[in-house]
Amino acid sequence: PGEQGKVKLEVKRDPGSGMVSVDGAKVEPAKDAQALRKLLDTGLQRRKVATTKMNSASSRSHLVFSVLVQNHVKATATTTSGKMTFVDLAGSERVARSGAVNDDQRLAEARAINKSLSALGDVVAALTSEASFVPYRNHKLTQLMADSLGGNAKCCMIVNVSPLSVDCDETRNSLDYASRVKNVTNDASRSAETRETAKWKAIIEKLKQENAQLKGTKVVTK
Repeated sequence: PGEQGKVKLEVKRDPGSGMVSVDGAKVEPAKDAQALRKLLDTGLQRRKVATTKMNSASSRSHLVFSVLVQNHVKATATTTSGKMTFVDLAGSERVARSGAVNDDQRLAEARAINKSLSALGDVVAALTSEASFVPYRNHKLTQLMADSLGGNAKCCMIVNVSPLSVDCDETRNSLDYASRVKNVTNDASRSAETRETAKWKAIIEKLKQENAQLKGTKVVTK
């Protein structure tokens, strides 16, 4: 933020559907698996990686790949929608082992990564304890993942760990983290829109627009 050339994108969540969106982000259509793969490859190319003492291609940023799916049945005029979000998290790291402690840029990246993962841990802790408040807004990462963790979502975490005994501490921490995510339970349900609900949504939207116009018009009475 604040750097020249960077655009600040605002993360929003629809109060009705609970779906997360990003203002200014472009939604690309994909008709088949090949088109989806091409879009994923584009995202992978933009992801930042760097060499550290522990990884020759260490991820220095998270990758969030969301797929919006809609199925329309003409016979019943019903539209079913859903969203699949694939999140490749950059791993937390101990800067002394990765060598980032001697590199200002890598150190700043490690701190940012660890901060975001800590915020995600706070959200998971709130969800598993059924807290009345879930701190999604504490970080952009958790805002983006809000509709993947809470509401009517199903969440699955896959953990990559090292087989080396020297990495035992990191492996245990990663598995503990994943076990907490596993305890997040939601009531998954379908999101369907019929001809009738579409009709009422259009009416409500029209009334909102008329109301906004009336608020901008001054009525003078005698």
